[in-house]
Amino acid sequence: MKFQASQRKPHYSPAPRNSSSKFAPFIALALLLTIPLYNYPPFDIRAQEHPSLSQTLPPLLFQHNNTNLDGVPCTSPPCNVDGGGGGVMLPAAGKLRLGKGSRKRKPARPREYLTRVSSTTHKEEPRIIRTKVLEDEKCDLFTGEWVPNPQGPYYTNATCDAIQEHQNCMKYGRPDTGFLKWRWKPDGCDLPIFDPRRFLELVQGKSLAFVGDSVARNHMQSLICLLSRVVHPVDVSKPTDENRLYQYTDYNFNLSIISSPYLIRTQKTDPNDFTRPFNLFLDEFDQTWTSKIHSFDYIIISAGHWFFRPTYFYLNRTLAGCLYCPEPNVTHLASSFSARWAFRTAFRAINAARNFNGVTFLRTFAPSHFEGGPWDKGGDCVRTRPFKRNETVLEDYSLEMYSIQLEELRTAQEAGMRTGRKFRLFDATKPMLLRADGHPSKYGHWPVANQTIPNDCVHWCLPGPIDAWNDFLQELLKREVGSKSKSFT
Repeated sequence: MKFQASQRKPHYSPAPRNSSSKFAPFIALALLLTIPLYNYPPFDIRAQEHPSLSQTLPPLLFQHNNTNLDGVPCTSPPCNVDGGGGGVMLPAAGKLRLGKGSRKRKPARPREYLTRVSSTTHKEEPRIIRTKVLEDEKCDLFTGEWVPNPQGPYYTNATCDAIQEHQNCMKYGRPDTGFLKWRWKPDGCDLPIFDPRRFLELVQGKSLAFVGDSVARNHMQSLICLLSRVVHPVDVSKPTDENRLYQYTDYNFNLSIISSPYLIRTQKTDPNDFTRPFNLFLDEFDQTWTSKIHSFDYIIISAGHWFFRPTYFYLNRTLAGCLYCPEPNVTHLASSFSARWAFRTAFRAINAARNFNGVTFLRTFAPSHFEGGPWDKGGDCVRTRPFKRNETVLEDYSLEMYSIQLEELRTAQEAGMRTGRKFRLFDATKPMLLRADGHPSKYGHWPVANQTIPNDCVHWCLPGPIDAWNDFLQELLKREVGSKSKSFT
């Protein structure tokens, strides 16, 4: 492997996180997704009573807009100041905890790492919803552990030119390579390592679209790199278009990435400044991708981190509330409000699409992993090996986002039974919660004199743990192909 030698100091173990800054790194995610937060003055986050609003908003969210996750009335931030990521919480004593509400498991089964959420927001716990979402699956691919894999990685920054600079950890001197030597092992079945030839046979004559934010692009680039062992695609996109279309002509396979970080129609409040808040039209389709649904065989929907930046919420073209806005006369709502609406609207667009006979996968929220401080005060992700499932827990706002996604997927599946649409779970949350070692951190750029650049604990190194997402994808597509998959075994 040809990696550039490190020009940075080696990693050190992080200091325990101060509980008082527990929520501070959450708000960082928009910045690390290249969309910095606009610096608003502080305000009282408590939701205002608005009787007419409750008639048009999802009732579960409206009930919750004045409480924290434990149902306690919110009197100050960060009760409803949702931030993304952060599944890892280190108590002052230095011992990792499983989190409140974890249920005891039967001795023969591994300990679960999802905690309970308030019934004020969610009718059922995530593990119950997951069971319903996966009820037709023979094996849950997404419950398991990371196990050593000496054969990894399967490409490098020298063999794949699809790696973006800020994810090219080896180029920028990451000194350890142990994080590349793991694969995901489900508890109840086998998950084969990605085979590019097998994958291309599965998708021959098909089209696959990634719809979402820069983490979706991260995933697509991993797929291109893994396929590069066999063939390179032709980029047929317009040079100025942020959305890309790649063709694998020998296999009549098209691969697309469509940027839609909110999944719904949005509008900049300042057309010339993308760092300012966005207007979200929560009940309106984003025609950038919904107008093309009929042309895809497989759609991978994902979103999450952008919901934690300042936004204004519109329903029926009328201002219904906001997140992090300075106006005292606007109803202040949680990011869970817009997230639920966005996924519901996105799934509604798919259920309403004409001439679509494909499959939609919801790739769930991938947590970030800031430790040792908030993002703007040295928070970092310097671990060099995965957690085991009993060493960390998904909680707080990462769990909230995950729960919303599961609930809305289940609702879409039920609607799909009537429309003939297929919706499947692609659960990245559980495996990636354990991979605090897989982020670029400071290794996405060279040091800049007299300048401090926040560490990236949101995206994923390439090569890196995100490559396992294509192990999942290959198996999910194989299941969809059904009896045809026998020829690949």
